[in-house]
Amino acid sequence: MMRMRCKTMNDSFHGRLYIAVIGDIKDSRNHADRNGLQLRLQAALDGVNLEYGKQIASRFMITLGDEFQGLFTAGPGAIFAVDRIERELYPVKIRFGIGVGKITTDIDAAMPLGADGPAYYSARNMIDALKAAEKKKMESKANVRIEIQGNPAISELMNAVFALLSAAKADWTERQVVIMNAYLACGGTQEEAAKRLGIDQSTLQKALAAANFYAYRKALEAVANACAGMEE
Repeated sequence: MMRMRCKTMNDSFHGRLYIAVIGDIKDSRNHADRNGLQLRLQAALDGVNLEYGKQIASRFMITLGDEFQGLFTAGPGAIFAVDRIERELYPVKIRFGIGVGKITTDIDAAMPLGADGPAYYSARNMIDALKAAEKKKMESKANVRIEIQGNPAISELMNAVFALLSAAKADWTERQVVIMNAYLACGGTQEEAAKRLGIDQSTLQKALAAANFYAYRKALEAVANACAGMEE
């Protein structure tokens, strides 16, 4: 059994930056199958906790009926976790607020509740900013925003990338997302993914190209790597 180590106050005061992620499902109360949605969300969070466990300071969990959160310590995993959760719940619409900053309380590795500090303040501010932007016609329709403590210029640059990625995702179909998920689950191997889905490799390749998947993934990797660099 994997042992969870609870971080202490000493960890948070040594200058370490954490990456807090808060997710907020849009209009969850109006979802036709709320129980099914909760089960899908829990499965997605379990998958993230398993895949990125070494980078996670506090496991992802559902905190309210339509909200969830988690905390990362290092590496590019936070950005890829957001992408994975969104793809696995597609076409459900989700807002993601990401905050990079310090945590000034104890951290429980088993659950994110109770931890506090600038990283979480920023993540919450980003959720609020997304909600406010949705009410303004001239604002970007991005569903992910990030705030890096002490680095507004890089934050703004990353948010511009997130806005462009949201525009790309708006044209995705459910079939394309299924193919993306299979492709990534197979480690980026087209032949293996095509076999899993029972389709020709050429069909898979055309679907990925039509979704602009490779450009999307490269932009996502650039943001993830830049975000990881902020943690030192």
